[in-house]
Amino acid sequence: MTHVCADLDWLLARHDWPGLASIAVVDSERTAGEKVHRERRYFISSHDGRCAQKIGALVRNHSQVENGLHWALDASFREDDCRARVANAAENLSRVRRIALMLLKQEKTVKLGIKSKRLKAGWDRDYLVLGLAAS
Repeated sequence: MTHVCADLDWLLARHDWPGLASIAVVDSERTAGEKVHRERRYFISSHDGRCAQKIGALVRNHSQVENGLHWALDASFREDDCRARVANAAENLSRVRRIALMLLKQEKTVKLGIKSKRLKAGWDRDYLVLGLAAS
């Protein structure tokens, strides 16, 4: 369930957040086996507060991206453990990881997971050159 509040004069008087139009509260529930997990998340948004369903859909779409892309990057490349902090290093490495992930997902000559394909590309030059270059 999603609730949206667009009456933000009290908040805008304290903070200068350009474009802030609403605050949303999303209550979610998921069942894993016998356990039911409930969570309440808060979001700030530039969308007006007239359509809670739209903001709920945006939150769900964001979660799909988070679960699909960021989880894959962390599981396969351990992106969250990266400690690159100098200049643009973190941004550059992030871009290279995304390109590599895209290539690994497109590669269909072997039936392996992303992490295993990545390791295979490191161990097998022919796979790296022929398999990934073809995808």
